[in-house]
Amino acid sequence: MNRPPKGSAAPPPGTGVPAPPAAPSPSRPVPGQRGGGAPASPPPPAAPRRTAFAEGVDRLRAAAVTEPGRLRIIGALLAALVVAFGTVAAWQMHERSAAADDVLFRSQPLTSDAADIYRSLAEANTAASSGFLAGGQETEESRERYEKGIRTAAEGLVTAAANSDADSPSADTIGRLNRLLPEYKGLIERARTYNRQGFPVGGAYLRYANEKMQQEMLPAAEDLYKTENRRLDADYGDAESSPWAAIALGVLALAALAWAQHRTYRRTNRVLNHGLVTATAGTAVVLLWLLVGHGVARSNLGDSYDHGVRSLNVLHDARIASLKARGNENLTLVARGAETKKAGGETVDAYDLDFGKNMDALGKRLAEAARLADDDAGERPVAAADGNMTEWKKRHARAREQDENGNYQQALDLVIGGKGATVECFDGVDASLATALAHEEREFRRAAGDGLDAMDHLPQGAGVLAALGAAGALLGIGRRLSEYR
Repeated sequence: MNRPPKGSAAPPPGTGVPAPPAAPSPSRPVPGQRGGGAPASPPPPAAPRRTAFAEGVDRLRAAAVTEPGRLRIIGALLAALVVAFGTVAAWQMHERSAAADDVLFRSQPLTSDAADIYRSLAEANTAASSGFLAGGQETEESRERYEKGIRTAAEGLVTAAANSDADSPSADTIGRLNRLLPEYKGLIERARTYNRQGFPVGGAYLRYANEKMQQEMLPAAEDLYKTENRRLDADYGDAESSPWAAIALGVLALAALAWAQHRTYRRTNRVLNHGLVTATAGTAVVLLWLLVGHGVARSNLGDSYDHGVRSLNVLHDARIASLKARGNENLTLVARGAETKKAGGETVDAYDLDFGKNMDALGKRLAEAARLADDDAGERPVAAADGNMTEWKKRHARAREQDENGNYQQALDLVIGGKGATVECFDGVDASLATALAHEEREFRRAAGDGLDAMDHLPQGAGVLAALGAAGALLGIGRRLSEYR
């Protein structure tokens, strides 16, 4: 195929040879360039799309410039405020009612159970030493008292374990007591066996058992008692705390409703708007119920603590002190001077020294219990226990005098004998304290029950009345809106 030489003119049309492309004219702009060869600028970016929130704010502003729009906003805010008040009031009073229920049916009973565990262990230890003093003629009453103490302590540990969390300090303490209790029982049985056979080693086993009780078991039981007491105090704090958030919302809701009614009156000259009046009445009833109900509940719960829990704690301590004193009195005769301590530069019998400390503690607790007692039914048993304690000290002094003079049998008769022995005084103290404890327990349950009843149905009522109040606010505003249609 013949090609035209370079520099020749373009072939004429019809020759079959394609014409070369024409050079661009300097006067025609190329895409992407402006005249004169400069590149074109990119198009401006599109404006970002507005968010739904911004559009909602604009619509709200637009509505706020008209009276119907303002009324709709006011109605929504009033309803939200009343509902928020009812919700917070129901929630806070439910929390306080649940705490008061725990005080009455969980915390305080567990505290009493812990005190009973301590008392039962001390009672079993005291009964074991009394039976040992009787030698091979241990009475059935002494044996039964020991068995009852052990049985009560074991049952109390089962109850406490069932009501404690697995990873709580109480659970560890309960587990330790459950391990120590069989060890203690084994030592007591060995002491009894050797004592019946007349072997002096029986006294050593009894002292070892008493040491395990005094140094390991009773301190563990005391830790359990203190833990449950702290738990009780925490429940009292939750039940008595004021519902400030609900009160503040209630006052704010009432103020907003009053403002809305005043605004309506200024624009319509109508004194009452039935819907807003209903909302105001419902809110006022909830707030008044909240203030009065919680105030009454708090007063009764405070009374149950001051004249119930505090008295119970003091009486438990007094009963435990009397049991410890009785145990040390018995061990004074069991040891026969084998255990001594330094006191005031002199060597004295260790168990007799501890007996004196326990009796001092008993006297202080009885004086405090008498001060806390607020009626004759509570004062009489405490006074009776104090009288028995005074006589107990006198008889104990006579028994110690006989023992120090070498009259062991006479001393033994003055301690575990019949009429005129210290055991009569101890039994009198214990029985009087049991009566006082039963009375204070009833007082606690009455006052705490009244406190719980004062909050009864308050959470449910607050929710229902708040819902009615919100509906009233919406209906009242809706009535005004209907005037613009």
